Amino acid sequence: MRKNAILVLIIFLTTTTLLISQNQIINEAAVANKQLAQDTSFVINDSEIVVPESLNESVEKLLSNWQISFSNSDNQCTQGSNIVYTDSVYMHRLYALPTEMELSYNPVVSNYIDMYAKRRRDLVSYMLSLGDYYYPMFEEALDRHGLPLELKYLPVIESALNPVAVSRMGATGLWQFMLRTGKQYDLEINSLVDERRDPYKSTEAAARFLKDLYNIYGDWSLVIAAYNCGPGNVNKAIARSGGKQDYWSIYYRLPRETRGYVPAFIAATYIMNYNDEHRICPKESSNNLMFLDTIHVTDQIHFRQISDVLDIPIEDLRRYNPQFKQDIIPGHHKPYTLVLPTTSMFAFINQSDKIINHNKEIYFTHRKQTLTNEYAGNVVDGNVVNTYYRVKKGDTLGAIARRNRTTVGRLQRMNNMRSTRLSIGQRLIVQQTITPIEVKEELASGGELKNTYHRVKRGDTLGALARNYGTSVAQLQRMNNMSSTKLSAGKTIVVKQERIELKPQPDSKIEIAETRKMYPKVDTSSMLTSQGILMEYIERVNEGNESKLLEIAII
Repeated sequence: MRKNAILVLIIFLTTTTLLISQNQIINEAAVANKQLAQDTSFVINDSEIVVPESLNESVEKLLSNWQISFSNSDNQCTQGSNIVYTDSVYMHRLYALPTEMELSYNPVVSNYIDMYAKRRRDLVSYMLSLGDYYYPMFEEALDRHGLPLELKYLPVIESALNPVAVSRMGATGLWQFMLRTGKQYDLEINSLVDERRDPYKSTEAAARFLKDLYNIYGDWSLVIAAYNCGPGNVNKAIARSGGKQDYWSIYYRLPRETRGYVPAFIAATYIMNYNDEHRICPKESSNNLMFLDTIHVTDQIHFRQISDVLDIPIEDLRRYNPQFKQDIIPGHHKPYTLVLPTTSMFAFINQSDKIINHNKEIYFTHRKQTLTNEYAGNVVDGNVVNTYYRVKKGDTLGAIARRNRTTVGRLQRMNNMRSTRLSIGQRLIVQQTITPIEVKEELASGGELKNTYHRVKRGDTLGALARNYGTSVAQLQRMNNMSSTKLSAGKTIVVKQERIELKPQPDSKIEIAETRKMYPKVDTSSMLTSQGILMEYIERVNEGNESKLLEIAII
């Protein structure tokens, strides 16, 4: 009996101690925040804060810009009206998150939580759905650099998870890099490619940038502030505050745009973890972003070539590869990564030559010809092909111009518009292209041209190839439609053309065998798996040919 009494007493004392400790932590936090709210120097009105641009974006505009659509909410989640909790509940939930970052709770943070949970519920629902695709990508990069995984919520306030977002100041992409900072962290930015819009490469650059900032400040709130307004502004705020290195101590010394940035980040971290408690459900996307794979491209390819040959909507290609601003992959300059649905990967490999040569003369002329309506009737060397778009509710001329890689002024000229007003159902010309009239060359002696090909190796030059094949540099350029003498290793070029006489048999159809490039046979079970192609898909395609090894070429 005595032993049992002692045991009960020990359990009672232990439980009481834990409860007292927990209540003490909550009470201390409540007292601190009460004092913070009572301190007249820290009373902040909404009018004094510039809300991040992403919080002002309409969901319709975000979905329109990124060409994605959603259906109903997730059936596993209970959708309903918002539930408002007491300050102590919000505090406890923030402190309960397993993170090394300081997630303070105060009236400013409370306002942002209220904004997400009440006024921007549709935006949160949209971002919860996209988070399933982006967050694992962000976490992998952050973990590799030894950074807190909660930083994955920065793009929530930076861009609302929109990879083609552009701020008023020109910051671009998920992580909102300015041009100079993007180039500083090795992101390629030119007329055709903007890697600030590449989810993978911009995430790697952002992780490196955040790591550098932490090495400077050693405080994650200051790091987040510096990410938004730059280290220079944070350093000035610290200096004006007498050297204090605490975010809330330098709050009023920061630019107004940055004052609400850290509170918005804390609120975003809260709402992304406690959306169920506020009855906010992720939307179900009708565009599957989960089953994607990548392949390296070493030739110049237009999205429309891929779209036409593989029957993939060009909007999907743009969504998977937002870094290619003009729908062109300049793979002849250097290898680029192309993202495609997993089920289309084998078809791309198998039909790579067909894709590269499909309408090449239309998409890769020396200078693309574009017509306005007043000149359209004067074309004598080709046909004008119009691409149309029917205006929907919420469309603006600027959004339509961005989606179709053109300008508002050009749309107005093509459609004879004096203003930017649109009517629902209105039919607009969004693109005009000259399709050259095909002229077949008749050979003097009759017959056909036979091409001899050469696959470029490292160290090859156009001059050396011309000497080896008994031709000239100019002739090689003409046969391959080349405007420069640069060569890329792995590229196949025409080095010789011969006329072959055709001798058809009487009353018989001439059948010209298709010439294909042949590659060494390989074991597809190992190679295709390394390329990320599902073997069950390949086996299904080649059912009945189990004993044969495929002959394929990897671009």
